[in-house]
Order: sequence, then C-alpha cells, then structure tokens
Amino acid sequence: MDYITQLILSFFATAGIAIIFNVPRKTLIYCGFVGVIGWMIYFVLAEHGMDIVYASFFSSFVIAIVAHLYARRFKMPMIIFIVGGIIPLVPGGMAYNAMRNIVEDDYIQGLQYGLKAFLVTGAIVIGLVFAEVLIQLIFRSVRSSKATIRKVYKK
Repeated sequence: MDYITQLILSFFATAGIAIIFNVPRKTLIYCGFVGVIGWMIYFVLAEHGMDIVYASFFSSFVIAIVAHLYARRFKMPMIIFIVGGIIPLVPGGMAYNAMRNIVEDDYIQGLQYGLKAFLVTGAIVIGLVFAEVLIQLIFRSVRSSKATIRKVYKK
C-alpha cells in the first residue's frame, strides 16, 4: 500500500510543479510520469538499504534518460521533463534541518545534515551529466554507423 501512495503522491507533486513551470498541456502527464519513475527508483532503493546519495544518483540518471527520450519524441527541450522529475529528489528537508540545527547551536548535527544535502545535490547533478554523456555517445555512434552504411551502399 505504501508504494501506491508514493506513486500517486509523486505523480501529483511532479505534475503540480510542471504546472507551476508552465509546461505545455500535452506533456503534463509525461512530466508526471518522469517524476514517478524517478521517485519510485529512489524510494525503492532507499527502502532496501541503499544510501540516499547513491539512490539519488541512480534515480536522476534514469530521469535524465527518460526525459531525453521524451524530448526527442515530442521535439521539445529536455528541461521541460527534467525539472519536474528532479524536484522530488531535491534535499530541501535536509538543508532546512541543517540550518535549523546551526541556529540552535547544534553545529555537529547541522554540519552532518548540510554535508549530506550537499552530497545528495552533487549526486543528482552527476547523474544528470552522466546520462547526458551516455545519450550523446549512443546517438553519435548511431549516426556514424548510419553514415558508414550509406557509404557502403553508395559504392
């Protein structure tokens, strides 16, 4: 039951963020779907004992790949699909707890929360970059193999 609740809430949260960012209506459901995929990967990995930094990396990696495929399908910028999908992963609660603990003079706990928030944010960015590099390598190799095939048949 917890998975169904997470799925529904992540869809509406992502679709709500997409509405705030004025995505085109025809892509609203797909933006929500990207968020559901990313959040469910994060949630399942975190529930099964994986560190949240690694779970954030893998989920942002998959979000970027799915967003890239949707961007090509709908001929729209990739950022339309990524922003909504990444929002549930952003460690805002951890950053809040870091600042709250620092204000309450609990510097050690605040530093721990702050460092964890920094690591999660870095993992999200690295996941996005790795996915973009992988997609570019794949498409470049496909283009070069098509060019090679054209040369062979042209002769």
